[in-house]
Amino acid sequence: MRIKLFWIVLTIVLLGFETKAQQPGFEREVGELMKKYEVPGLALAVVKDNKIVYAQAFGLKNIENKIPLQKDDLFRIASISKSFCATAILQLVEQNKLKLDDEVTDLIGFKVQNPYFPQQKITLRMLLSHTSSLNDSGGYFNYNAIDPALNSGNTKCYSNYEPGTQFKYCNLNYNLIGSIIEKASGIRFDEYVRTNIIKPLGIYAGYNVDSLDTTKFVSLYTRAKNTGELTESKVAYVANRSIWAKYRLGYSAYSFSPTGGMKISAPDLAKVMLMHLNLGQYDGVRILKKLSAEQMQHPHVETGVGSAYGYAIRIMQNPKLAGGNLLVGHTGSASGLLSEMFFNPKKKFGFVFICSGSKRDVADLPFEMRSVLADGINLLYDNFIK
Repeated sequence: MRIKLFWIVLTIVLLGFETKAQQPGFEREVGELMKKYEVPGLALAVVKDNKIVYAQAFGLKNIENKIPLQKDDLFRIASISKSFCATAILQLVEQNKLKLDDEVTDLIGFKVQNPYFPQQKITLRMLLSHTSSLNDSGGYFNYNAIDPALNSGNTKCYSNYEPGTQFKYCNLNYNLIGSIIEKASGIRFDEYVRTNIIKPLGIYAGYNVDSLDTTKFVSLYTRAKNTGELTESKVAYVANRSIWAKYRLGYSAYSFSPTGGMKISAPDLAKVMLMHLNLGQYDGVRILKKLSAEQMQHPHVETGVGSAYGYAIRIMQNPKLAGGNLLVGHTGSASGLLSEMFFNPKKKFGFVFICSGSKRDVADLPFEMRSVLADGINLLYDNFIK
């Protein structure tokens, strides 16, 4: 009964939205996509000819309170957050405070070494490209499993292959990077990102929930496997104040979830995308040098047929996506949320697509991309670019 009521309300909200899509019938197609994948709330932004040409929100910000979603509302965007970390690292490299081939053990302050290959160093470059041989089997919300001072049996945190030789997506890589940013800059992780990326871009975003208007947070929903019932993910915007009270600069950055904790709206994420699209510059403000931006987007390691990984950037080309055009960017998935930010660097178009929950199906595409994200890219491409 609860789910039926939700869909009645959602239909009313969708019908009541006034948007200015460039193609007739676009809003109807959005509604059909949301109904097909049972999406509570959806935020979109489209870049064409190197500028934002469309940004809108559909559906509900919160199901229980029947609050319509607004385009300036904030989502926790999950793994797209990693791109902010890589940007920060490359800024510090530009300042000669870090080198990509620095050993992580020296940077983080405790031993990070694959016990199966003790002679091989694990470097910052390997963390950025997910070739470090680290894995998430011991968890990644803190360093309890990998820090030898806390766990002498930390072998399970390492895969049995030589560091630097294989790709394995690992959230722990980027939570370690958060603390390395603090070590190199002397600034708390969330403050560094706010001061050096967010404020210069003129956007409203952040890792620290206490620095943001919490009334703008979009509720995220997971779905029960057996019943399909939607449940709000209460942990999505929880502040780790107990850790912040005893914060260790250069160690406790994981409490902000560098790997997935950025909160931002779709239009502002599109501005970040434009910065990457223009190789480190947006609206006259340079965030990265051109060479650094190119390095971030370079395919450092192959991850499958037609797909590769840079530094917090996926590079892929698939005939099933966006007319087979090259796509550069990232996806995100956590607490029910699904997000994507992809652009084409030559043709100067791009998409931001963020939904607060959906069916749990997977498309036959690189990185096990969810079908709703694949269909979302194609919907935006067909209506605005094609």
